[in-house]
Amino acid sequence: MKTYLAKKETVQPKWYLIDAAGVPLGRLAVKAATLIRGRHKPSYTPSVDTGDFVVVINAAQVALTGKKEEQNEYMFFSGFVGGESYRKVSLMRERHPEFIVEHAVKGMLPKNRIAAKMLTKLRVFSGSTHTHEANAPQKISV
Repeated sequence: MKTYLAKKETVQPKWYLIDAAGVPLGRLAVKAATLIRGRHKPSYTPSVDTGDFVVVINAAQVALTGKKEEQNEYMFFSGFVGGESYRKVSLMRERHPEFIVEHAVKGMLPKNRIAAKMLTKLRVFSGSTHTHEANAPQKISV
């Protein structure tokens, strides 16, 4: 029996919708990363982007357990000497709540060129409305 390897031309991506309200961030990120990579499909091939599109709504209401809201920090670096800056999760939730989900999902993808393309399949919205109604995303529970 021959091993099936997917080809870029034959992949038919689907659209999925995940509601992040009250869902722990790690569980949400695992589910989104699995869908984006295509690990849930029998035609999964590591060297080909076989994943689907994922739309995440209510990113501002994602749950963090324990004291992560006050203790966890995101580090940013400008590239210059002394250019490090740190921002707490609570500040990022106020200013840019989409970043929290995007950063968590990015960390669960492989560190290569294919992952950079896969990350473009993730669409995160802080509110309950999104701009991908025309794609008719299928609602997924986490």
